Amino acid sequence: MRILLVASEVAPLAKTGGLADVSAALADHLARRGHDVRLVMPLYRRMAERPFTDVPGLERVRVELGSNEYVFGVKRTPLPGGGVDAWCIDCPGLYDRDGIYTGDDDEHRRFALLNRGALALCEQSGWAPDVAHCNDWHVGLLPLYLKLMRTWSRLFTNTRSVLTIHNIGYQGAFGAHCIQDLGLDDAAHLLHQEDLANDRISFLKTGLLYADVLTTVSRTYAREIQTEEYAMGLSDMLRARSDHLVGIVNGVDYGAWSPETDTLIPHNFSAETLDDKRLNTRALLENMGLSYDRRAPVFGIVSRLTFQKGFELLFEPLPELLAHRDARLVVLGSGEPKYEEFFESLQQRFPDKAVFYNGYSNELAHLIEAGADLFLMPSRYEPCGLNQMYSLRYGTVPIVRKTGGLADTVELFDRSRGTGTGIVFEHFDADAMRRALLYSLDLFHDEAAWRRLMLNGMAQDFSWERQSGIYEELYHRLVAH
Repeated sequence: MRILLVASEVAPLAKTGGLADVSAALADHLARRGHDVRLVMPLYRRMAERPFTDVPGLERVRVELGSNEYVFGVKRTPLPGGGVDAWCIDCPGLYDRDGIYTGDDDEHRRFALLNRGALALCEQSGWAPDVAHCNDWHVGLLPLYLKLMRTWSRLFTNTRSVLTIHNIGYQGAFGAHCIQDLGLDDAAHLLHQEDLANDRISFLKTGLLYADVLTTVSRTYAREIQTEEYAMGLSDMLRARSDHLVGIVNGVDYGAWSPETDTLIPHNFSAETLDDKRLNTRALLENMGLSYDRRAPVFGIVSRLTFQKGFELLFEPLPELLAHRDARLVVLGSGEPKYEEFFESLQQRFPDKAVFYNGYSNELAHLIEAGADLFLMPSRYEPCGLNQMYSLRYGTVPIVRKTGGLADTVELFDRSRGTGTGIVFEHFDADAMRRALLYSLDLFHDEAAWRRLMLNGMAQDFSWERQSGIYEELYHRLVAH
């Protein structure tokens, strides 16, 4: 199949979150399965040092959106692994800025061009995609542009569209005055009419209306976003399209995240050499200035410190645990001040047990996954999550709330049967968090049960080789239909 995959960020070229990892990995594995994939993104300033080549015939692509005319070139650069190239829209007037996302007045135009430009480069090269896969609100206009272009371009007659919702909390809402800049003056009747009446245009809502199939990044999240609690105002629209909504868990790049081959940890290990994990635990604690004690479990956190991640559940039980139990805590992340202040206070109050690294370090993230005994993810909501799957691979037991992708990837351990892969709690309250922490300590000191739990997690397979096949089947059904 010919697959057009469009995203605002692609790892390692430009990344702020999991979207970049997913877009790169999915494109790469689809290409390796024999498909003709064009992965399209903007060429941002931060990518200037990459080796680019011009795409013949696409040195000057012209797009009109309202009264604005854009002329851009298309440049290619290979992604690591060599399976696929990124096709980058080179329009310095819109993308030559410090950040991937901005608060600038023309933010709507920056991503409108990504939508319309991706179709224009297909048109100019005479390449008709079977599937146009759009990722998050930034590419939410493409299904509507596709519908409009079919009225005068036969190239897209058989193109079907897929829109993936990576996080419904981000919807790309702008004032209705932007309609002219989007080139949709004559198509106002096709936009969400209640939004227009309220002086709004939402890229994501537009995509929900016109994409042939909607996907999101876990089965549970697909159900959750049809409820008022999780849908961020879009529950009615999603329930109306429930027959076209599919949940597919993201894959994991085990080439980068596997203890057998990880080049960023001091001691590689596997299920057969599981005792070597303790060498990483010692290295982690020594690196962070904490003492190593085989009897003291090590809790790890690698996260953005935001409302979504639910860290207020730790405000009461975690200080209690550190005050009364021999345990260690290593936290890597940054974000909202109240969460940063909480972890800083733990470091000050328990200097021999807790350390907080404010910021991000890829090397430390890998070392925490390899060296921690338990990984904390008490998320308020979690569309998919990747760290719980990394943790399973490294024999680091995840403690998660039963929501979104966490519910789909971590199974509560049953000591009597020896089944399950982690510690799962359901209710979003401190008491449920406290019980989960106490259960984790109980299991940790049961050596046989703990080893069984670690091995169960390490045996799980969330590889992109597996997950990309699910997308492939979806595309085939869509095109056949």
